[in-house]
Amino acid sequence: MIATAGVTSRRKAEELILEGLVKVNGVVVTELGVKIDPAKDRVTVDGRGIHSDTNKVYILLNKPKGYISAVSDPQKRPVVVDLVRNVKERVYPVGRLDFDAEGALILTNDGELSHMLIHPAFHVPKKYLVKVKDVPSPEDLEKLAKGVWLEDGRTFPAKAKFIRQTKENSWIELTVFEGRNRLVKRMCMAIGHPVSKLKRIEFAGIKLDIETPGAYRMLTPDEIRGLKNLQSTS
Repeated sequence: MIATAGVTSRRKAEELILEGLVKVNGVVVTELGVKIDPAKDRVTVDGRGIHSDTNKVYILLNKPKGYISAVSDPQKRPVVVDLVRNVKERVYPVGRLDFDAEGALILTNDGELSHMLIHPAFHVPKKYLVKVKDVPSPEDLEKLAKGVWLEDGRTFPAKAKFIRQTKENSWIELTVFEGRNRLVKRMCMAIGHPVSKLKRIEFAGIKLDIETPGAYRMLTPDEIRGLKNLQSTS
């Protein structure tokens, strides 16, 4: 059930809900007794954020292929939280990386920060190394940079750079500023160059500096401050 900072009684909390002053993840609460997870959900009262006493944890994981970016999976596939079992706090992945993708993934129990990092209004940058079929032309990369039309609308402008050519494929670097499902794969397909490998090398300014897939580290205080400052600079 919702418990708010400075609210000393159940009756007071119920009054705030009935007055429409309580929101969970930006949605006004309309039912008494609604249950939340304070580590995952962002709660505000009259526009002010409510912080739990949970010890905040911020983790950078080098997600390997073959893991779901979730805390559980109905199909019993491996999930990313299995890789951080030594962390006693319950953490959640910020956004997602596809099952067959790898690279930088942040996990945290800071619901307010997580909400901000995945909210489209903040245009959080995500940088990928992408292996695509054949060789994209400069015109193809320009299309990615300006935005391409997908079935769910035009993409935001991106940053696209050619890296190198292999025998049958090429590597490009692509930075996107939104979090639609399978976005990078669909963008590359739209210009006629399907993706064969995808690795996120940077998320919200946090660079992947862990070589071993499945390994992780705690974010530094400077990195945490940088993430939180994204809200004030957006």
